[in-house]
Amino acid sequence: MDDGALRTARALSDRLGPLRRAVLRTSRAAADLPDIPDAQIEVMRTLAATGGSAPSDLAAGLGLARSTVSNLLSQMEKGGLIERRVVPGDGRRSVVALSPLASARLHAFDDAATEVIVSALLDLPAGDLDAIAGALPALERLQHVIVDT
Repeated sequence: MDDGALRTARALSDRLGPLRRAVLRTSRAAADLPDIPDAQIEVMRTLAATGGSAPSDLAAGLGLARSTVSNLLSQMEKGGLIERRVVPGDGRRSVVALSPLASARLHAFDDAATEVIVSALLDLPAGDLDAIAGALPALERLQHVIVDT
């Protein structure tokens, strides 16, 4: 195994989780939002992008077990974050979509996250902003390689 790739992989892995949690925690506090679990945020993002989805399609798209998605959706429905709609002409199937409350919270979170990250980027030493911007395409390609593997 390539030593450079191994060191980079470990360093990236060590930093991604704490960075993500820091952005989530700081953004939630800035927007005065309740603590929504990461898995629910992923569901919300997917539903916002698709406009709604059958639970089975949602599970497949997120790479999660149907039972996991079912439990997430039940919790989210109790919290007023999703709405279930019966598919017209097929009373056995349903589609889930974001509730207006979830849409508003997701929008507030995204706005707060953008502000938090912009503020942090502007506080970095000279050159770091360009380095991070330059790394974004490579990180996107890395994500695709990991997902497609």
